[in-house]
Amino acid sequence: MKGILRGALVILVVSAILLFVNAKLNEGSGRGSKDSITVYNWGEYIDPDLLKRFEKETGIKVTYETFDSNEGMMGKIEQGGTSYDISMPSEYMIEMMKEANLLLPLDYTQIPNVQHIDPYFLDLPFDRDNKYSLPYFWGTLGIAFNPTLLNGQTFESWDHLWDPTLAQQIVLVDSARETIGMSLNSLGYSLNSTDLSELREATDKLKTLSPNVKAVIGDEVTQLMINGEAAISLTWSGQAADMMYENEDIDYIVPEEGSNLWFDNMVIPRTATNIEGAHAFINFMLKPDVAAQNADYVGYSTPNLAALDLMDSEVTEDERFYPDEETRSHLEVYRNLGLEMLGHYNELFLEFKMNMK
Repeated sequence: MKGILRGALVILVVSAILLFVNAKLNEGSGRGSKDSITVYNWGEYIDPDLLKRFEKETGIKVTYETFDSNEGMMGKIEQGGTSYDISMPSEYMIEMMKEANLLLPLDYTQIPNVQHIDPYFLDLPFDRDNKYSLPYFWGTLGIAFNPTLLNGQTFESWDHLWDPTLAQQIVLVDSARETIGMSLNSLGYSLNSTDLSELREATDKLKTLSPNVKAVIGDEVTQLMINGEAAISLTWSGQAADMMYENEDIDYIVPEEGSNLWFDNMVIPRTATNIEGAHAFINFMLKPDVAAQNADYVGYSTPNLAALDLMDSEVTEDERFYPDEETRSHLEVYRNLGLEMLGHYNELFLEFKMNMK
């Protein structure tokens, strides 16, 4: 019995030591403390000066980490190794995270600045009543192009990309939903299609685009377009804005058949250890002057109505980046199609890329 008691005592002492060490580690790293939060966001997707301002105004230290894909972000949160207090997933990923029970509901008594968000961007199908999320940035998917390299050619329709005179001129983003979605839209189908015959038709049409495709790549497309090494790219509106800032010859258009209207959103993961601090961060980012400064820095469109009044009218009245309601009526938000269907999209996209070799 004494041996058992002695062993139990040792276990208790060791456990106490481990708890003490863990607490000290958390204290030193700024994690798990009520005076710190950990933000998990896309790369280069916030004005760093705003993080400093938030720390100064609230006394809450910010640890900032980045991800480069929704799936990678969700996987890391699901593993639970890091206590992220805030993250910025896209709309379809919020549906997946809700299904996996990875999100905490928002407490709107702590977010009075929600009043500044345009109602158009609230209560959308991926999160009715915005129980778990609030919009951070939004934008479109379209075509960036350099008319000076194309004899003045423009792109009102997706089908213009199939023009045989455009051999080796187009750069596509390395993403199944965007690239196959483009082909679906060109055929008049929904970019959320789960009809296997429509997906087959879209993939077969995409294969016929191969002679015009210079590369299928990621963020490198921005520099290729700026340098004039590519004339056309499938890209997001904010990425196009970066290109246009550096190279005034570049233009951007959302084709008439329609395209994707996307949202990145602020959420509180279930891993959060400073829930009050997370709400304070969300409320801070919804301040009109903060939202305006962030939009100016990042280049994507803000859903904050009050912020628009503080921004350059040349930007906010540019329908390439703030399309009117008529244009938006032709746009679709990505829906969570389920892992099986998403796998099917990825298989078809791989089939297209293999066809290019």
